Amino acid sequence: MTPDKTSQFFDSYAVDFDAIYGGNVGLLKKIINRIFRKSMRLRFEKTIEECSGGEGRTVIDIGCGPGHYAVALASRGMRVTGIDFAPAMIEMANQKGAHAKVSDNCEFIVGDFIEYDFSHTFDYAVAMGFFDYIEKPNDFISKIISITRRKILMSFPRAEGFWPWQRRIRYKKRCPLYMYSYRQLDALLSPIDCRNYQIERISRDYFVIINLD
Repeated sequence: MTPDKTSQFFDSYAVDFDAIYGGNVGLLKKIINRIFRKSMRLRFEKTIEECSGGEGRTVIDIGCGPGHYAVALASRGMRVTGIDFAPAMIEMANQKGAHAKVSDNCEFIVGDFIEYDFSHTFDYAVAMGFFDYIEKPNDFISKIISITRRKILMSFPRAEGFWPWQRRIRYKKRCPLYMYSYRQLDALLSPIDCRNYQIERISRDYFVIINLD
């Protein structure tokens, strides 16, 4: 990973990235985002569904961006810690938490997940749209497992097809991008100390669930 280049990109991209989830944008852009960002909507809906148990559960949102997952989960009574290395994303996440009146259930940290020393473990770990920008994911997955008690939810971008090809072109001058075939993803997960995992294809992503309890 090249954190400086990726962090700089997401710092400058924060407002547009927030709009993908249906923020303060016009109707046309909302329609375009709904059609062409289907995978992002699906993984959001699946993540909220999978994080069950409600009030009092704890969640770590890795690469939390502007806080959509964190605020949605905090609104369901969960206590969420979001971490992202782009300060502009964390600023937006704090604003979003305050607007939703869930700041008491949210903590947002500017930092590098792999370097950060967490003082406790979490019931759930969420890493959506995170591994798109991670060159060597093994250490990250091992650390996620080490701080999670119940379930890990992750997305990995698919390498096959037209859309990944055009995305590589778009990101060529933005920041490095990493994509996976099913076989590559299975090979990545199978040696790790977690036998109970599922890989599901959803639109342009693979949605991965690791059950730990």
